[in-house]
Amino acid sequence: MAKLALYKGKGKIGNALIRAWTRSEYSHCELVVGGICYSSSLMDGGVRCKYITLGPDHWDIIELTPKYDRAILTYYEKTRQYKYSWLDLIRSQMFNLAMDEEGAAFCSEWCAAAIGLPEPATFSPKTLAEFVKFLTNSIPQKS
Repeated sequence: MAKLALYKGKGKIGNALIRAWTRSEYSHCELVVGGICYSSSLMDGGVRCKYITLGPDHWDIIELTPKYDRAILTYYEKTRQYKYSWLDLIRSQMFNLAMDEEGAAFCSEWCAAAIGLPEPATFSPKTLAEFVKFLTNSIPQKS
């Protein structure tokens, strides 16, 4: 079953800036299918999949319904060459301009698009978490 993983660890300066700007404890998000994490990551240069230890000190987890597993994997195959998009992040999160840079995405934009949400560039890790909690009527679980 797919999960949304939300990073609340200290991280680096970029993590601190995102948390401050979005007024959130979360600075990054991943979608997890079969124990593998999928997202767009600045540290990894863009869209990628990899194993990440999702310890409860650094991550909150929200379970999604199994219907998202295939959608996430299909979207990953379609976008695996996308680079990380600072431009989208700045335009959508700082200036409220939901414009997509072709061939690029930031983490919550990629995750929102992978599960089929409209206007994915409008989501921050915080708003994505809130929306998914609303949809699943769920409280984050410690991993």
